[in-house]
Amino acid sequence: MKKLFVFLVVLLVLALTADILFGSISLQLSDIWATLTGKSENEIYREIILNHRLPKALTAILTGIALSTAGVLMQTVFHNPLAGPDVLGVTSGASLGVALLTLGSASLPLWMIAGWGQVAAAIIGAACVLLLVIIVSIKIPQTVSLLIIGMMFGNFAGAIVSILQSVSNPDTLKLFVTWTFGSLSAVGWEYMRVMLPVIAIGVVMALLLQKQLNIFLLGQNYAAGLGISVSRLRLYAILATALLAGTSTAFTGPIAFIGITIPHIARGLFRTSNHRIILPASMLIGAVIMLLCDLVSQLPGSQSTLPINAVTALFGAPVIIWIISKNKG
Repeated sequence: MKKLFVFLVVLLVLALTADILFGSISLQLSDIWATLTGKSENEIYREIILNHRLPKALTAILTGIALSTAGVLMQTVFHNPLAGPDVLGVTSGASLGVALLTLGSASLPLWMIAGWGQVAAAIIGAACVLLLVIIVSIKIPQTVSLLIIGMMFGNFAGAIVSILQSVSNPDTLKLFVTWTFGSLSAVGWEYMRVMLPVIAIGVVMALLLQKQLNIFLLGQNYAAGLGISVSRLRLYAILATALLAGTSTAFTGPIAFIGITIPHIARGLFRTSNHRIILPASMLIGAVIMLLCDLVSQLPGSQSTLPINAVTALFGAPVIIWIISKNKG
C-alpha cells in the first residue's frame, strides 16, 4: 500500500513536469530548472513558465484534489456510487450565477462580466444553493430525499440558464458558453491567493471527518448507535463539498466526471473503503488525472486547445459505464 502511494507521488511529479514542459512551445528540463531557480535570462521562457504553465498546472492539481474529495464525501453520505459533487446542485448554482451575470446583464461593461465578476457570481450562486440545501437537510432527515431535492435544485437552475441562453445576445452567449467549457488557464497568481486557502479548508474538513465516515459506511443506525450525529455529519460533508466544488467551479468552470470517477479508481487500486486511505489516494489520483487531461487538452506541439470539460468527459464516461456494468453484474 505504501508502494502505491509512493508510485502515485512519483506519477504526480512526472505529470506536473510534463504539463509544464509540453504545450504549443516545447521546453527543456534545463529551461524549467533555470527559470525556477532564478538563473534564466530568457524573459519569454520566464513568462511562459512562471505566469502561464506553472499556475495552470497548480490549478489542475487543486481542482483534481477538490473534486475528488467532494466525490468521496458525496458517495459515502448518499451511499450512491454515482453521486458526485454536482448532486447537491452546487455546480448548477455556480453556473446560474455566472449566467445571470453574463446573459442577464448585457448592459454591463466587459470588465465587470469577466474575471473577478464571473468568480464572484459563481461563488454567490453556489452559496445560495448551498443555503437552500442546508435548510432542507435540517428539516428532512432522509438522505435519499435530500439527494433528489439537490438534483431538483440543479435541474431548476439549469432550466433558468437555458431560458437565459435562449433570449441572450450572441456576444454574451459566447462568453458564457466559453466559461462552461472549463478552463485551467484563467487562474493566475491573483486568483490562486483565494482558491488555494478555500480549497485547503474544504480538504481539512474532509480529513477531520474520516473516522465518522468510516463508521457511517456501516449504516446510519449503527453510526447513530455509536453516538455519531448523522445530521451533523451530513451537514459538515455538505459544507465541505460546497466549498470544494463551488470554489473549483467558480475559478475553472464546470468540470465533469472527475468527482464521480476518481473515488472508484482509488477504491479499485487500494481495494478498501477506508477513508484514511481513500481520501488521500483520491486526492493524488485526481491531481494526476487532471494534469494528464490538461496535457491532452493542450495538444502538445499544436496551437489548438481542447475544452478541459470535453477531455474529462472522454475520460470519465467509459469509467461510469464500467461502474454501472459491474454493479449490474
